[in-house]
Amino acid sequence: MSKKKIILLIVALLVFDQIVKIWIKTHFMLDQSVTVFPNWFFIRFIENPGAAFGFELGGNYGKLILSVFRLLAIGALGYYIFYLYRKKAPAGVLAGFSLIFAGALGNVLDSAFYGLLFSESTFTSVATFLPEGGGYAGFLHGKVVDMLFFPIVEGVFPSWIPGVGGEPFLFFSPIFNFADSYITVGVIYLLLFQRKYFK
Repeated sequence: MSKKKIILLIVALLVFDQIVKIWIKTHFMLDQSVTVFPNWFFIRFIENPGAAFGFELGGNYGKLILSVFRLLAIGALGYYIFYLYRKKAPAGVLAGFSLIFAGALGNVLDSAFYGLLFSESTFTSVATFLPEGGGYAGFLHGKVVDMLFFPIVEGVFPSWIPGVGGEPFLFFSPIFNFADSYITVGVIYLLLFQRKYFK
């Protein structure tokens, strides 16, 4: 896989991720939902102050630590992709790591710049781009835009299960974005199809 193809893949994934996020951010109110496939796939806008699937560290310093860690991880991953390229790693290995890199960078762009570029999203109003009074947060303190919701199985726990019997359950409740998907697909692809390279 050539260097040009790696860069084009990363840029294409990033551009798609950011276009979708910016469109959602400027057209949806917080927690607004649209049904794509009934009972299976929804576009539901939420903002995630932390990492993938809602993980976060508390407070402003927690957010800053998480953002700095992300930047360091992206730098290390970028260097590793360059290292793999120079070692003439198979195209599949480079593609898998490019997916992970694009996903990580996509979410970092949200946390780094969205607080500066957009007004606050609320349950009653849509965010605006470059608001007059400035954005809702400082550099590295923005929130990540999530919108993909797949409540695949919804039901009630059987009454005989201790502690949760009779309680409702929802299989796969996280709301995520395309950048999260890139990371997940990249990791699974490497584990399933590229393990022999790392042996």
